[in-house]
Amino acid sequence: MKIDIQKIESGEDEVIVRYREKTRQIQRILDALGTEGTKLFGKKDGETVSVSPGSILYIESVDDKVFAYTKKEVVRLDGSLTTLMQDLNDDRFFRCSKSMIINIEKVDRLKSLSSNRIDATMESGEHILISRTYASEFRRILRR
Repeated sequence: MKIDIQKIESGEDEVIVRYREKTRQIQRILDALGTEGTKLFGKKDGETVSVSPGSILYIESVDDKVFAYTKKEVVRLDGSLTTLMQDLNDDRFFRCSKSMIINIEKVDRLKSLSSNRIDATMESGEHILISRTYASEFRRILRR
């Protein structure tokens, strides 16, 4: 794939994507461009705040409440994990258990565990267990 990056002194910023076939790599680029302005809104300390999907390490459901974790903050989101996965519609996010979604791009290290589970160490140093139900799909995604 040829990449041409140019810095301009004036005028409007522009991104042009040209392709013969929409491959998985091209689709990821298009998804990233399309979700750049997307924000999730939630509550923190009684205030409504926005969270950029790219900054999210993982999303967890605890006692029917959903929380998004970044390196710096925890934000309570509305909805369920299922609706968030649909709203995000982003290949970076993977449902790793019944109660958690991880951002694959924020995984630092992986370790295979017994019972076909995976220990994912996030950029923050936290360990997330990918359950055996989801582990084979996760391995398949990593092979691509």
